[in-house]
Amino acid sequence: MTSVLYDTPGPKAKARNWIYSGIFLVVAAAVAWWVLSALSDNGQLDADKWSPFVTEADIWTTFLLPGIGETLMAGAISMVIALPLGALLGIGRLSDHAWVRAVVGTWVEFFRAVPVLMLMIFGYALYVQFTNVESGIRPLYAVVTGLVLYNSAVIGEIVRAGVQSLPNGQTDAAKAIGMRKGQVMSYVLLPQAVTAMLPALVSQLVVILKDTALGGALLGLGELLSMNRQIAANYSNVIPTLIVIAAIYIAINFALTTFASWLEGRLRKSTRTTDAIVPVTLDAGNNSGAM
Repeated sequence: MTSVLYDTPGPKAKARNWIYSGIFLVVAAAVAWWVLSALSDNGQLDADKWSPFVTEADIWTTFLLPGIGETLMAGAISMVIALPLGALLGIGRLSDHAWVRAVVGTWVEFFRAVPVLMLMIFGYALYVQFTNVESGIRPLYAVVTGLVLYNSAVIGEIVRAGVQSLPNGQTDAAKAIGMRKGQVMSYVLLPQAVTAMLPALVSQLVVILKDTALGGALLGLGELLSMNRQIAANYSNVIPTLIVIAAIYIAINFALTTFASWLEGRLRKSTRTTDAIVPVTLDAGNNSGAM
């Protein structure tokens, strides 16, 4: 039996699939056993390494919760600024005027090509040289600046791809009933393109949240990952601390993805869409993006 997408595997193919799955599980179990053995031999699984996260309230109130707050604040500010700015850049890329497309395209391609860490460092230097921003909040300003410049450019490309994924008939039908260019974009194309863009947008929001760690590594932002150094210095438990911090990142991003999936489902139920999806691909200049 053959479906539209693939041939249904026969008895030999099913047997091979079971064998490959079994080999993968054995290799995965061996790797897990090796990792746990190495951690145990070095005392990283001892109870005293992990107990502070359960018995010591200070490790949460002094380090982890403030770090989570700083990460969420930097990420939220960057998202709030980058999303509308990216939408404007995406619309500018679709302008009927060549000079607008040229200016916006240059802006987008430039900031997509420059590493986000370099934008943060450059922003930090600008705040030092030309502003009176206090040194205590300067890292936050620099991190938000870098994240906004890079991610708004990527979001602009996501918006452009989302609108272009719609059938041309949508635009033709809107113009046929007398809608102007702005009305076609606002009332017809963007509402339908939102659901197509949502998976790629959520991936980019997750990138924004994770990239706040760059500011902690080089600019002194007191975000979640940077707390690893202070916790390890007080409790001598580097590996357990990194594992706990990674688990917190996973929980935050899982919550963000779950909310976006719920929102996407509501949008698809409440509006008629083309069911098009903007693909999420690796960006050549940085760690993720959409082409």
